[in-house]
Amino acid sequence: MKPITNHLPTAELQALDAAHHMHPFTAGHGLAAKGARIITRAEGVWLTDSEGARIIDGMAGLWCVNIGYGRRELAEAAARQMTELPYYNTFFQTSHVPAIALAARLAELAPGDLNHVFFAGSGSEANDTNIRLVRHYWARKGKPEKKVIISRRNAYHGSSVGSGSLGGMVAMHAQGGMPIPDIVHIDQPNWFLEGGEASPEEFGLERARLLEAKIAELGENRVAAFIAEPIQGAGGVIVPPDSYWPEIQRICDAHDILLIADEVITGFGRTGNWFGSQTYDIRPHIMTVAKGLSSGYAPIGASIICDEVADVIAGDEFNHGYTYSGHPVCAAVALENLRLLEEEGVVDHVRDVAHPHLARRWHALADHPLVGETKLVGLMGSLALTPDKAARAAFPDPGTAGFITRERCFANNVIMRHVWDRMVISPPLVITTDEIDILMDRITTALDEAHAQMQAEGMLKAA
Repeated sequence: MKPITNHLPTAELQALDAAHHMHPFTAGHGLAAKGARIITRAEGVWLTDSEGARIIDGMAGLWCVNIGYGRRELAEAAARQMTELPYYNTFFQTSHVPAIALAARLAELAPGDLNHVFFAGSGSEANDTNIRLVRHYWARKGKPEKKVIISRRNAYHGSSVGSGSLGGMVAMHAQGGMPIPDIVHIDQPNWFLEGGEASPEEFGLERARLLEAKIAELGENRVAAFIAEPIQGAGGVIVPPDSYWPEIQRICDAHDILLIADEVITGFGRTGNWFGSQTYDIRPHIMTVAKGLSSGYAPIGASIICDEVADVIAGDEFNHGYTYSGHPVCAAVALENLRLLEEEGVVDHVRDVAHPHLARRWHALADHPLVGETKLVGLMGSLALTPDKAARAAFPDPGTAGFITRERCFANNVIMRHVWDRMVISPPLVITTDEIDILMDRITTALDEAHAQMQAEGMLKAA
């Protein structure tokens, strides 16, 4: 692929961007003063900006470009579908081949009896679907009062009003009147910051049992579902203790509530299995997917639903849907993406090659003076930054250490995200061992520079 050279100078692009483009999760005036970094092309795990710098993408875009950038097969699948059937809806007793084929393929891949698919345009839309789906399910079963959905603080389930309410992000809830009624939250399983003197095993059980306590407080007759990511992604790649998910599963089974696994990030190979639910032996009634479903090449999401729930819903008209549910071009791209992931053995590559190699380098960072904890499942990792390892201490001004470290990553041409004072990665699943070494060398340099800056500024103090 040839680089794109026929664009405006960077400064002009930045000025146009600042004048007209409103960015997600961004303070517009601050970005306008700084100037956005303009990405002009990408291939494999590499980005190129408007100045010609090559950047290794440790985040796969937004956790989504599992197959890597620049795959012509996906572009060709989109082009073929656009010439054959560029759009048609699935309302009014109609269907089309791409939606049918993709639904069938997802039913084959998904674990257990998750055999039914309701398409959406994103993970946010799919989780909005789930709110209506579980409440309609219980109403159809003669229990309309059973409509409360329990989630977790610091969870991320999307940014629409419904899905943003399901999430537990305080900053999001402070804007726009969230959460909506009948959505409540329990504490997250973040042992590093919140575990105190408990062992990870004890803490995992304690946090899982908060679900049982909340059910008892609200009344089992009112609780419709519990939703959670197998691993919290945007919350900082919070890997739960091993004791957590078995206890959550027991509680959901014992109290007759639906379990929704939000696999928007963990799906399609990220954890070394097709789904995070397989990694943690979770048996969800509903699974939310998006991102890696098309590797981000086309916007698509879905709810994958178990036989019993789908059968109850099918007995009545479900008054819900989106113009672009099962969009034929997006479905065709997703099908081709799934074919490549399977035929090229990408999930096996994550489990058997990329993860073991990355793990050796990643966990060695536990010796870095700025790092208090290293977590890695498949190709999804986090580093907890701390001024005091032994005390697992937080910084006095949460997020500043993470921001400084992220800026040093950017300066070293590596994309690594910060969530408060956790640094997180989620590279394309096709990353090679040589590219992992480049990624880790640049991350290590960024950590060294951030530590030196914080030391010089007297920031290495506990809260």
